[in-house]
Amino acid sequence: MPDRFRSIYLLETRTTTSVSGLGSPAGKLIANLIVLGSGVLLRAVSQAYRQAIVNASKSGVAQETVQNMAHKVSKTMTEHEARQILGVSEKASWEEVMKKYDTLFENNAKTGTFYLQSKVFRAKECLEAAKQRAGERPA
Repeated sequence: MPDRFRSIYLLETRTTTSVSGLGSPAGKLIANLIVLGSGVLLRAVSQAYRQAIVNASKSGVAQETVQNMAHKVSKTMTEHEARQILGVSEKASWEEVMKKYDTLFENNAKTGTFYLQSKVFRAKECLEAAKQRAGERPA
C-alpha cells in the first residue's frame, strides 16, 4: 500500500474508533446511567403529579377546573356574551337589540367575514331564546 493511502487509512481508523467509543465499557456505563436516570426522573414526576391532584381535590380546585372546562367545551353562547357581541345592555328593549343586529349583520355581509356575521346571528338567537324562556315573545 502506498504511503499516502496508508496515512489516510490510519486517519480513518483512528476517527472511527474514537467516534464509536460507545462500544467501550465507559460508553455502556454512560448509556446505563442515562436509562436509569430517566426512569428515576419519570417516577418522580409522576409521583409529584399524583400529589398535585390529591392536593387540588382537597382544596376544591379540581371541581372548579372541571366546571370551567365544561363551560369552555360547551358550544352554547351565554346571554352575557351575546349582549357583548351586539353591544346592548341588559335593559335594552327588543327593538334596540334588533336594530343593532340588523346593522351589524348587514355591515358584516358587505365588508366583514362570515365568521363575524355568524357570531352576530348566534347572539341574536341566544337573546331570542333567553327572551322566550323569560316568558316574553320576541317581536
